[in-house]
Amino acid sequence: MSRPLRHNARLVRACGAAFIPFLLGACTPGPGVMADNAAEAQAEAESARWTPPPSVSWQWQLSGALDLSVNADVYDIDYERTASADIDALRDSGRHSICYLSAGSLEGFRGDAGVFPEAVLGNTMEGWPDERWLDIRRTDVLLPIMAARMDLCAAKGFDAVEPDNVDGYANDTGFALTPEDQLSYNRAVADLAHDRGLSVGLKNDLDQIPDLVETFDFAVNEECFRYRECEAYKPFTDADKAVLHVEYEGPLDFCAESRQIGLSSLLKPLDLGPAREACG
Repeated sequence: MSRPLRHNARLVRACGAAFIPFLLGACTPGPGVMADNAAEAQAEAESARWTPPPSVSWQWQLSGALDLSVNADVYDIDYERTASADIDALRDSGRHSICYLSAGSLEGFRGDAGVFPEAVLGNTMEGWPDERWLDIRRTDVLLPIMAARMDLCAAKGFDAVEPDNVDGYANDTGFALTPEDQLSYNRAVADLAHDRGLSVGLKNDLDQIPDLVETFDFAVNEECFRYRECEAYKPFTDADKAVLHVEYEGPLDFCAESRQIGLSSLLKPLDLGPAREACG
């Protein structure tokens, strides 16, 4: 950072008014200094954000009355249905919260559903009749909506955000989305979270993990053991970043391998209510 002119007043007095243009030039930071300052500011912002540590215990609940009695250090819960008082209660007990929202689809029951123009709405998601894919190329429309949602997350006191459905390019969305479209959108969504002091998790989107691991602070995965995909999360675990993982069926026979590769694993019903079995 440049030194204020008042610190060099004695030089001006000594050299006269002709010295001032030289002094002003000397006080203007060069590109290298400006880059260093930007890097320092980014590092400070990153260090100020809470991020879930590797192997952290967690609870994921998106339906039913919120059960705050679960023995978990981190709660991943809905951005609309969760009250600020619930977030305060978690914080008061030394726990943290992740704000769940969908960034790649419209859920018809959301309070802001009416602000999505028909032009950005694609095919209905398979298995979810009240949910439609979004045209993520329309960042002019979608990013302000996502920013408003994250403003709500921040105002309620959440520590992080989990943007869901960020792999539309690999699904039948009704739009000709490319991998590059998805990378650009996902990075923009991550920036929205970081701008609000929130850490951000990459939900699924396994094929793009190598390109996104530096942008995202942790990962959330569904059923990587069932589909034999857990090895894809090695870039996150190698970077000492948490991978919050859930399976929906079968016994807890994946826990030994989960611990070995550094995942935080749960077995839950598909409705994502309060019921939960965790790997110890």
